[in-house]
Amino acid sequence: MSDTIETHETHQKPAKSGSESHSMNHSKSMRLGSFFSEILPLASFFIFYRLYGLYAAAIAGVTVSAFMLLYFWLVERRVAKFVVFSTLFSGILTATAIMASEKLLIKVQPTISSLVMAGVLLGGLLRGKAMMQVFFGTQFRLTEETWFQLSFRWGLFFLAAAIGNEVAWRYMSEENWVIFRTFVMSPATGIFMLAQLPLTLRGRLPVDHTG
Repeated sequence: MSDTIETHETHQKPAKSGSESHSMNHSKSMRLGSFFSEILPLASFFIFYRLYGLYAAAIAGVTVSAFMLLYFWLVERRVAKFVVFSTLFSGILTATAIMASEKLLIKVQPTISSLVMAGVLLGGLLRGKAMMQVFFGTQFRLTEETWFQLSFRWGLFFLAAAIGNEVAWRYMSEENWVIFRTFVMSPATGIFMLAQLPLTLRGRLPVDHTG
């Protein structure tokens, strides 16, 4: 039914079809951006750890994140506030760890950032505010209910991620913790992100063609 209506309207309003195509392409671009902004810093973290150690790995991860922020700002002219926060926070903790010669600050970095995000998202819900909309409202146009559900789900995920990282660095060797962070938490984040796709698609607002 929807295909028939869409085809019919394409004959009457070609410009509308072009706008919808642009919106879909932009959405795909943002999803690819989110994917690579998660994967590339961790890949560089793992490679530099193998070659030069934990401090170099942390520097590499932050540097790649910063370059990707710059790239997507130049290409898209907008970036998610969450990515900006995460990169700045990682940079500050990495610099502090190097100056203090304290590797523990690098290991607890995922715990702290995840707890902060869980607190922001779940705390926002208690105040009646969907913080995912604040972070990603410029990238996606979704219903209020969808933003609230995404905030709740991601809040719980970040809480679980914080607990997982704490268990990992406390009971694993440094090398195994790096492997856990790269090959367990990264895929888990990607899988969870994909699992939210049906909810996100169902909650999309129609493209505004007025004007």
